[in-house]
Amino acid sequence: MSRTASLSRTTKETSVSVEVNLDGTGAGNIETPIGFLSHMLDAIARHARTDLNIVATGDTHIDYHHTVEDTALVLGEAFAKALGDKRGIRRFGHAYVPLDEALARVVVDFSGRPFLVFEVPIDREMLLIHKDFPFALVEEFFKSFANKCACNIHIDLIRGRNGHHAAEAIFKAFAIAVREAKTVVSSDIPSTKGVI
Repeated sequence: MSRTASLSRTTKETSVSVEVNLDGTGAGNIETPIGFLSHMLDAIARHARTDLNIVATGDTHIDYHHTVEDTALVLGEAFAKALGDKRGIRRFGHAYVPLDEALARVVVDFSGRPFLVFEVPIDREMLLIHKDFPFALVEEFFKSFANKCACNIHIDLIRGRNGHHAAEAIFKAFAIAVREAKTVVSSDIPSTKGVI
């Protein structure tokens, strides 16, 4: 069974198209007007071993919020569609990832219940990852993904002083947790309810 999905969403603020292959090799073909977002989406593709084709445009002359949020919404929905009834998947995944001084832990449950816990202490030096990319958009990305994918994500920044390092560690830990959680390990629905 093919675990793929293609979705598009167009509003007055953004236009986003996403193709997902959960059983890919980690190839990323990413085109967004936000360099850091493109970099992180490529990291998700590579470390989740999921092929992603993403084209996004948006009103970045206003700010980056709409484009980041809508890209995550469409990506989350595409993941949910590709996972289907989730038969046979491990369902749970977790990872610790360091990047220099930063260390992130992410736990994912493809539970059918959207929830995000984002425990990231931010000091003044971490408020901006890039002059136009506030760290708050990292939380916004994962909140939007969790809502549309209907999954539970717990993100903890255990330590970190550099915003770029901290954010990248989080995205990579998320990707590795997803790689574990999406892995097919049986033929059963991974729930005592018999449905997710």
